[in-house]
Amino acid sequence: MRKTNIDGLMKIGKNRILFPILLDNDGNDMVELVPVKASAGYTRGYADPDYIEKLPQMKLPFLPTGKHRAFPIKGDSMPPIKEGSFVIAKFIERLEDIRLGHTYIVVTKEDGLTYKRVMAYHKKEGTYELHSDNKIYQPFKVKVSDILEIWEYTCSINMNEYQQDELNLDSIMNMLRGLKVEIAEIKKR
Repeated sequence: MRKTNIDGLMKIGKNRILFPILLDNDGNDMVELVPVKASAGYTRGYADPDYIEKLPQMKLPFLPTGKHRAFPIKGDSMPPIKEGSFVIAKFIERLEDIRLGHTYIVVTKEDGLTYKRVMAYHKKEGTYELHSDNKIYQPFKVKVSDILEIWEYTCSINMNEYQQDELNLDSIMNMLRGLKVEIAEIKKR
């Protein structure tokens, strides 16, 4: 394969996306790790087999079937996942397979990599509503036409030790309160 026209990828039968994957010598799927330094360029290189081939690779034999990739997390918008952690996510081939209330790495033309909870689909607007688990951040919408790739959370790898104050009862209670608000919102819909 050679570098493919990104616009052409979006027009493959039934709006399916073709993208490069790496296999080991035994034909097993490798998990490409998008390092923090490479994450800014991911939207330019995600369709380029040479770019994907140069990403660090790892094998995680416990992952379910499907194509997985590891993405770096920045910021504090999705506790308990901390900045510096990596989210291992499974490629979602069809937007119809998005499950409301679940978390995804959403790759868009404008924002690049974003890890958020997809809470609503607005059919008339052609948008998905994305929420942070940290309630100090406001929800926002992303147009379906701007989505390049979407990856569903499978697991995370925390690269930093939790501090004692992060594990206290107050912080856990705040997280549970946030989840309670989200569950109430889901029930309303």
